[in-house]
Amino acid sequence: MKNKKPQQLVQSLDRALDVVEKLVESNKSMGVTELSNSLGLHKSTVYRLLATLGYRGYVEQDDYNQYKVGLKLFEIGGLVLNSLDLREQIKPYLKRLREETRETVHLGIMDGTEVVYIDKEETSETIRMYSRIGRRVCAHCTSLGKVILAYSKPELRDQVIENGLKKYTDKTITDEIEFRKHIKEVFDQGYAIDDEEQRMGIRCIGGPIFNFNRDVIAAFSISAPINRMTHERIDELAEVVHEYSRQISAAFGYKYK
Repeated sequence: MKNKKPQQLVQSLDRALDVVEKLVESNKSMGVTELSNSLGLHKSTVYRLLATLGYRGYVEQDDYNQYKVGLKLFEIGGLVLNSLDLREQIKPYLKRLREETRETVHLGIMDGTEVVYIDKEETSETIRMYSRIGRRVCAHCTSLGKVILAYSKPELRDQVIENGLKKYTDKTITDEIEFRKHIKEVFDQGYAIDDEEQRMGIRCIGGPIFNFNRDVIAAFSISAPINRMTHERIDELAEVVHEYSRQISAAFGYKYK
């Protein structure tokens, strides 16, 4: 069932989505003429839409210069399905961790070189960290991102560094050598700390989540203002993070040696 048509409709975007949906429905490659006739659009319009969609990876041309669904759609679909499954399985652990620590708990995954918040459990404290599900943040200055990078392939770390270690606060690590050394420390200790590196006044500690293939598939973090998340408390929470990392990873078939 379609949603009610909005008064302010972006026609070009609406038509582009019609093209994508038609290619998905047809389950085969289609030419410009066929798409034009099927959608009731001029060939020139269809061609421009396909050129834009092709540039973004949503459609591809085959050996016969016809168009088919691109890999980008499969990547997005896979990301959505994976995140839904992750949220469902990990939600009970997030709730329990929030109750145990009385602080905000986040669940995040990597999408490209960024971290996406896919779930959260909010603290009842008045003073808290602002965040929302779906928000994207840089990996190099968050505990979620750093702990995922520590257990990911080196190529991902290289890509993050190549994109630039943007400075968000005076505590953000922006030097490549220092950053690589820091990520090695994260790997060795099994958790990452965001010590006011993304936002002043907020400190976080994050742990990895592994699957049965020993791949890091997500991360979780505990976040709070620095008056509650002191360095002493970080030390206390390190073992809590280790334990939840073990429990959640075990639920995905990961076996610790």
